[in-house]
Amino acid sequence: MNVIIRGESRPFRTVEFDEQKNQVRLIEQRLLPHQFKIVSTRDYQETAMAIKDMIVRGAGAIGATAAYGLAQGVCACVDSQPVRFARHVQQVYETLKNARPTAVDPVNAMNRVLAGMRQGHTVEEQKKLARAEARRFADENADECQAIGRHGVSLIRNGMTILTHCNAGWLAFVDYGSATAPIYAAQRDGLEFKVFCDETRPRSQGATLTAWELAQQKIPHQIIADNAAGHFMQCGEIDLVIVGSDRTLGRTGEVANKIGTYTKAVLAARHKIPFYVAIPFSTLDWNLNSGQEIPIEERSGDEVLGAWGTNSQGKRHYLRVANPSSTARNPGFDVTPPELITGIITPAGIFKPRSLWANRKKLGGPQ
Repeated sequence: MNVIIRGESRPFRTVEFDEQKNQVRLIEQRLLPHQFKIVSTRDYQETAMAIKDMIVRGAGAIGATAAYGLAQGVCACVDSQPVRFARHVQQVYETLKNARPTAVDPVNAMNRVLAGMRQGHTVEEQKKLARAEARRFADENADECQAIGRHGVSLIRNGMTILTHCNAGWLAFVDYGSATAPIYAAQRDGLEFKVFCDETRPRSQGATLTAWELAQQKIPHQIIADNAAGHFMQCGEIDLVIVGSDRTLGRTGEVANKIGTYTKAVLAARHKIPFYVAIPFSTLDWNLNSGQEIPIEERSGDEVLGAWGTNSQGKRHYLRVANPSSTARNPGFDVTPPELITGIITPAGIFKPRSLWANRKKLGGPQ
């Protein structure tokens, strides 16, 4: 997508790979919307920390970052002895896998890189294949998001108000986004509509990232407090909800997404508002049998007890707002059951949550 820098609109991807320097290049999302900056990670450990510290975040974006990080770690290995090389590859894989456990995209992305590497007969061949497969995953992630837009645009009508939660835009993927892809497609088709961006506490990705994206694209939008969504639904001011996902179970149709998604789904069901989840293929988990098996990341309570912002000098700093002696719980995700979800928007079409397994061949699942 395009970013306006010094009055000029320029195209960017969220994640890229500099093969000559063996560095992963990322948009530093913690600085947005106040500052747009590209940072580079020098090794796979730095890449894993960029995922863990949310320099880069969002299912597809951390998937591509993990894929590039695996290729980065593989290419940095100077040992050509096959057993020691394989041991190093596994160490890189585990480091990146553990950076953020709830999302399945990094694991799916790295498994693809490993499968590509197996076609090589020498260490040098495997390094080349790792770079190629990581690049292919990133390109396909962008293509799949475009396809989500083509299918999802049929849900949007003139005059609608669409509610989003968190950021499932192009910043959360390599490009285009999942939940925002139908919105961008609708804008290109000339439809007139408005978007409500849930602020999405405690990290406020809706207020900082989704709102910034929509402003860059000149899409009419307003930020609302998380707890205001029910009021607007009750008043008939929300017509459609589209969210993303960090892990969707292909066997059950359960969806893990940013904390508060389940709450919005319950409210939407109460008010008979269509509730859709948009995902690329890499977000599908075909192995787990229950949403209770999904590892829910518990983040630092400091995120709840205060907030990050930018001061008048443009420096990022943290401000405590809660009672000084209080502590906090901070689960990063929740799980929405399939009966609360109207449909899953995928690159292959829109499916009922409970029909994913029956359509697994179309969705790149097990045969």
